[in-house]
Amino acid sequence: MPYEQDIDLEELTKKDIEEIGRKVADDLKSYVPQGYTRLLRRLSKAIERAVLSRHRRLLVLTGSDHVRLAAAAARAVLFYERVYRRIKGKEEITLLYMFHDEFKDAKLRKEIVKRVVKARASLTSPTIARYEESDRFLGTTARLLILDLVNDLKPNDVGRLVGIVEGGGLVIFMVPPWSKWDNWMTIFKQNLVVPGYREPRHVFISWFKRKLLEHRGIFIFDVDEGDLIKADDYPLVQAAERKIEIPQQKRFPDELYKLALTQDQVNVIHTLEKLIDKPRKKRRAVVITSDRGRGKSGAVGIASIGLATMIRKPGRTRIIVTAPNLLNVQTFFTLALRAAEALKLKVKTVKRGEKILEIHGERFTIEYWEPIHVPRLKADVVIVDEAAGMHVPLLLEIWRHHSRMVFASTIHGYEGAGRGFSVRFLPVLQKDPKTELITVKMHEPIRYASNDPIEKWLFDALLLNAEPAELSRDDIEAIKGGELEYVKYSPEYLFSKEGEDELRQLFGIYVLAHYRNEPDDLAILADAPHHMIRAVRVKGSKKIVSALQVAREGGLSDDLIEDLLRGGKTPGNIIPDRLLKHSRIRDFGRARGLRVVRIATHPEVQGKGIGSFALENLYREAVEEQLDWVGSGFGVNEQLLRFWLKNGYLPVHMSPDRNPVSGEYTLLVLNPISEKMKMLVDIVNREFRRKVLESLHDPYRGLETDVAMLILKHGSPIDADYYPRLTPIQVDRLWIYAYGPMTYEAVADVFQELMRAYWTIYPKTRGLSLSKREEYISLARIMQGKSWEQVAAELKTKPHAIMVAMKEIARKMLRHYYGVTSETPIGLEGKQLVSRSQLYVTPLPWMRRRLDKENDAAAERQGDSSNPQGGSASTHSTGEDTEPAAQAAPENSSSPSSGSAAGEEAVDTRPPTALPNASSTNPS
Repeated sequence: MPYEQDIDLEELTKKDIEEIGRKVADDLKSYVPQGYTRLLRRLSKAIERAVLSRHRRLLVLTGSDHVRLAAAAARAVLFYERVYRRIKGKEEITLLYMFHDEFKDAKLRKEIVKRVVKARASLTSPTIARYEESDRFLGTTARLLILDLVNDLKPNDVGRLVGIVEGGGLVIFMVPPWSKWDNWMTIFKQNLVVPGYREPRHVFISWFKRKLLEHRGIFIFDVDEGDLIKADDYPLVQAAERKIEIPQQKRFPDELYKLALTQDQVNVIHTLEKLIDKPRKKRRAVVITSDRGRGKSGAVGIASIGLATMIRKPGRTRIIVTAPNLLNVQTFFTLALRAAEALKLKVKTVKRGEKILEIHGERFTIEYWEPIHVPRLKADVVIVDEAAGMHVPLLLEIWRHHSRMVFASTIHGYEGAGRGFSVRFLPVLQKDPKTELITVKMHEPIRYASNDPIEKWLFDALLLNAEPAELSRDDIEAIKGGELEYVKYSPEYLFSKEGEDELRQLFGIYVLAHYRNEPDDLAILADAPHHMIRAVRVKGSKKIVSALQVAREGGLSDDLIEDLLRGGKTPGNIIPDRLLKHSRIRDFGRARGLRVVRIATHPEVQGKGIGSFALENLYREAVEEQLDWVGSGFGVNEQLLRFWLKNGYLPVHMSPDRNPVSGEYTLLVLNPISEKMKMLVDIVNREFRRKVLESLHDPYRGLETDVAMLILKHGSPIDADYYPRLTPIQVDRLWIYAYGPMTYEAVADVFQELMRAYWTIYPKTRGLSLSKREEYISLARIMQGKSWEQVAAELKTKPHAIMVAMKEIARKMLRHYYGVTSETPIGLEGKQLVSRSQLYVTPLPWMRRRLDKENDAAAERQGDSSNPQGGSASTHSTGEDTEPAAQAAPENSSSPSSGSAAGEEAVDTRPPTALPNASSTNPS
């Protein structure tokens, strides 16, 4: 043997690796496994069919012998080159090789393939890159792809890279020994372990292997044994010749249309001509949807140059393009540059690192901006790429603020297969009478022909096309009747052949409900050792209508708690980590609980109590396990927050920054179980609300006021004994504002203190009753510092109406707190101020309370058992002791203009009552 199979990899130097590579390149035949020639003969016919069909093939090489594994991969490249040259002639063949450079064995395999190809291939041009760089190959095309999957199998990488291989191409996987691969410790799995769970589950790779065995067009060869595990080719489908017809009636020049590779791309470019002119209605939106790999980004990039040069206006044309990240728009920019070149335009690019950020022409700019900034920017056209990967409320904000827009979205694909875009965003545009909506669907793959066997395998293995169950009329009736059951699933069952249908239903609900899903999420569901899967099914049909992904957290060691308190990090344990860092209470590290990672309900039956039913059963499960809490973290909006508050959860922490893609703050909520945890959550909730109240002017200035109001209204008073600290001068200044000509700006300091007191003692407001609208104005204008115009726009009224309402708030507070009306004598004598013993004026409700206590004490001393009323009666003050008991905030109180009194609202913080059984409970 020219080499020893049991090479000590750790002892290998760079020079040793290079030497082995040279040996293999010089004598490749000696290193190729026995029986491999038989595989290549069968692969020859498969490659011929693939080239003629414009389809792809996949070769999986498995084994423990690193040298044989790499030699077999290199031999396959040379063989492919020979077959391809026989069919197509001397065309260049692009090869992309991906590996992990932190492993010696991976470096060895890479070196062997590189040296063999360099020494023996004549047409193949190799590019070798690390997986960390994989995102830069999006939008590129390769004919050969080798993925070294021995050290890791990261689903996102597989989804991202297999898609760049063109029709007639070959994908090669190098993987560990077939019989050992299931339990192989990969980087991805290692990253899933958390304190208390040191061994991941080994489920996803078993699923991945099964899918490789099930699909056609895939060959599997064992290099250790020289055995052909599978050779099941796909039949020849003669690919139709692509015919592209450029429209007769068009406005963009022919040079742009000639860049299109499919008729679908031509249709998109032609449709986008409609954005040249200003819309007749208020807005014009073009929506482009497709599966992955259909060339939508490229087509929009080509058309953007046409728009930039043909929109007629004084000054420069400005096109804004946005996407979940800059990487998503590199294909767009690449094709835009190609289009500019075709039109012989002189352009300059601005880059961030290697990525294009802007294109500048003589009379136009095309600029990338993060989604959160787009609503406030001025632009002639806004292009949103990978819109399905963005949060629906932010998409709607962009739509409201611009008149000419393009929304391009991948419906099935790793980029963010969230069809909240289709389910929740598009219907709003369709129903708006002031929006002209134009939709275009793309079907034809750009790199390969339809019905490609490798695309079928990829979509199946990564569930890129998962759909929720179709609900019948009987299912809907059963749900209305409460015929539901709470189900505990094991990943082993769901990822088995028997459970696969339920897995597709479950994951399909996630895809529809959440704005971003990735293949990695599927593998986390399978292999994360601390994650659990729960669902709600219709009893009769067993169809899944709600899906939960839950993580176990907490139970941390004292040493880890100490480290986290000092700013350290730990995998998982999101809620304990944030609460340790921000509440500083060690008990949150020791306590054990369940964090709801994701919860989603079938879109056809949302709003029927199914999600609440799921949470109640999860809470009961946590009680049975004697855990301390159930919690969750999510990008907060009013609708979501109401759902969690309704189910007994209290907010305990919020990120100080918005997510740049979704535009949301991340909120943590907890529902305590143990008595100790109930007391601690009450403390932390009060501290959190104090922080929010005091931070609304700065870090939370951009927080939706409705959300801020909901947060501040739920929980016990921050400080029940607090009262407004106003001096006599401040009270008198408030009078001249309320009844005289003084402006709000002159008494902003007074309002700040009054509203700080109002929300600090809420809901025990000492009988002061502000309407929902007044509460909204108080937070938006006073605490957040929004302009009159902005507050008026949010409440759909005029600024003058907000100013009038603010004066009324001042009058209410003067009357209720200080007994001051328009007829009250005003002005202050200096001697009164000089002789005062107290700096602040005690408001009447607090004075009455003090008198009540003094009278009670006096009566007690006299042995009088009666309870006399102290202080004068007031139609505006019930006093603290006569306020209503805590009750759940009504669900339908979302409108800030609702007239219900603030002092009459409080939240029921008790845990949800566990359901006796699913069948006897109506979830609606």
